[in-house]
Amino acid sequence: MNKHSPLKAAIGGRSVDEITGSRRLRRMRKADWSRRLVQENHLKVDDLIWPIFLVDGVNVREPIDAMPGVERVSIDLAVKEAERAAKLGIPALATFPRVDGARKDLTGSHILDPDNLINRATRAIKEAVPQIGVITDAALDPFTDHGHDGILRNGVIVNDETVEQVAAAAVMQAAAGADIIAPSDMMDGRIGAIRDALDAGGFQDVAIMSYATKFASAFYGPYREAIGTSGLLKGDKKTYYLDPANAAEALREAEQDLAEGADMLMVKPGLPYLDIIRTLKNEFNVPMFAYQVSGEYSMIKAAAANGWIDGERAMMESLLGFKRAGCDGILTYFAPQAAKLLTA
Repeated sequence: MNKHSPLKAAIGGRSVDEITGSRRLRRMRKADWSRRLVQENHLKVDDLIWPIFLVDGVNVREPIDAMPGVERVSIDLAVKEAERAAKLGIPALATFPRVDGARKDLTGSHILDPDNLINRATRAIKEAVPQIGVITDAALDPFTDHGHDGILRNGVIVNDETVEQVAAAAVMQAAAGADIIAPSDMMDGRIGAIRDALDAGGFQDVAIMSYATKFASAFYGPYREAIGTSGLLKGDKKTYYLDPANAAEALREAEQDLAEGADMLMVKPGLPYLDIIRTLKNEFNVPMFAYQVSGEYSMIKAAAANGWIDGERAMMESLLGFKRAGCDGILTYFAPQAAKLLTA
């Protein structure tokens, strides 16, 4: 370029090479092959965990209005979904039941039934598709008539009694074939109690994925519709879920759960808490997971349905964001759709 060109004059008399010291960062972005060569983070099918919703019956599919494309399925169809997931290469499923209202009570006692919906589904899936992992939640909220994650006494969620019941439920879930127990109740001491109970029951090889930092979030609404608790909840869950404003407290929660025997950590929700994911990964360097919760899923689906965003690209970008933040895996309702794209 002529040293007296108008462009050079417009940028203060220096050329772009003089400004950048000849470090042109666009060089490796110029072609698809070079962009792929220097890509720092990669999303794989191996990173995906598929949460599915269960309902009683045979050959039942119930669309969830607030989660377009997601359904509750009966156990026979859950087995078929597990087979589909395995063919796609998805490593694991996480199961969540919609329990009949007649089986719900103040203490969520039906979670202690070895033949409840979760346990029957686990047995059926592991028998038909033994190579796929099954992750179960020992929290009480699908089983209580008030929608809370613990036992309600005089308007208070009682910690220690809840922990005892959650630990007993975890053993039953392990006996049914669960590979990982992922308790989402956020009671103090639950991880240690579950580890002790599993070990005493002969389930030393069953792992624990701790919902170490589950925040009192507005993003859970569609999930509560899916499991049938949205109309039941009295009050809120702020006495046991984390304050969204607190990062240091999240660190303490994760540290405590690891000390009690957690094998891996989860952050829930996901996208609003990428900073928490990165902090925990840097601090502890243990297997780290995020739950891309129902509200996150529904926002992307709704915006795509209205033509405001490219839904497929937004889905993949959001999942890659979890990897960049430090996740080893992601629980996402997009798992089958993403898996198809990743294996195409």
